[in-house]
Amino acid sequence: MPKNQPAKLKVLGRYVKVNALLAIIGAVLGLWALQLLFSYLSELDSLNDSYTMSEALKYILYRSPYFLEQFIPTGSLLGAVVGLGLLANKSELVVMRASGISVYRIVGWVLQPALVFVLLALAINQFVLPHSNQLANDIRSEESSSLVTSVRGYWTVQPRFKTVDGNYDNNAENDADSSKLQPDGSDILYIDYADVQGNIGTVKRWHLDNNGNLQTAIYAEGGRYSGRKPINNAGSKASEQYSYEWQLSNMTKLTINQGFDSSQAKQSSDTLSLPFAPKSVYLLTRKAEDLSLTQLYEHRQFMRQQDKRSLTHELAFWQKLLSPLSILSLVIVACSFVFGSLRTHSLGLRIVVALLFGLLFSYVQDLVGFISLATGFSPLLMVLLPIIASAVLGGYLLKRQM
Repeated sequence: MPKNQPAKLKVLGRYVKVNALLAIIGAVLGLWALQLLFSYLSELDSLNDSYTMSEALKYILYRSPYFLEQFIPTGSLLGAVVGLGLLANKSELVVMRASGISVYRIVGWVLQPALVFVLLALAINQFVLPHSNQLANDIRSEESSSLVTSVRGYWTVQPRFKTVDGNYDNNAENDADSSKLQPDGSDILYIDYADVQGNIGTVKRWHLDNNGNLQTAIYAEGGRYSGRKPINNAGSKASEQYSYEWQLSNMTKLTINQGFDSSQAKQSSDTLSLPFAPKSVYLLTRKAEDLSLTQLYEHRQFMRQQDKRSLTHELAFWQKLLSPLSILSLVIVACSFVFGSLRTHSLGLRIVVALLFGLLFSYVQDLVGFISLATGFSPLLMVLLPIIASAVLGGYLLKRQM
């Protein structure tokens, strides 16, 4: 009998793992399909001459990886409850416990198929979402191109200086001979899009004088990266800095003297200079949810170099990095529903409780995220709080049954 014990455990472990895996797959796909259906019904209200049914279907297709990643934690919770609940209804879990198999061993078997979805969520975040979300945003931006303003993109205020001969220099803070430069107001710059190849989308720049009066307004349809040039500074070559330049295309410049005069608008070409590389511009123009885990880390490092901080991107970074722990903690809670106080209730009640707990966990995650953004409290700690609370609750309920 002892000789056959490891073989029996291996067979039982495989049986539990397969049941849990199939149940989690079914739950995740079911929730995913429901979300796609609701998204389709929602898009029907937005259809018009420019936003057709085919465009709406493309948008839903490109957003589908995001929906899948969002429902993996709740689907894992629900699938674990269903998989173990079916075994409990047939008294198979009772037989396992009576044969000496501990609750923790059974929980370990259920956690192993959940690791598959941990890897799937990480892969979607890293390799799929940056591209699929961008394609979806492109469709939405085309559909809303008639709007006057947009909140996406990168905004910055650049101090402006001019030399004694009237030439302009936007890098005066890094120049060795800045004593020859005079302040000349500031530029408000907006870039709505950038890619990793160095191409940028719509560029808008407003020049204000030292008194805050608008002097010129520039609009360009796009630009192409033309290279970098060193900035003359007093430091060594090891600390040499560069100015990165883009050649703007289809640019319209409006000079304001005595009020707005449309006759002064003219077509020309101009150069846009920024103190950071095209890859950094790409990171700055993208929303946090559209960046991969590694891109969020690069954005975090770049902001540190600039002595700045973006809580939105930090929060997204920790949420994506710690998403595996969210999935595993919810699976532990699911196991506690089957072995804990709900073990004598029907499978339907367990499923309802699991769904409610999954929704509650999701809402709490959103709530602590908003609290972090509003108060500036550590995003890492705020993301960890629901995960730790969920894992502790599941472990406590399991321990009560020992």
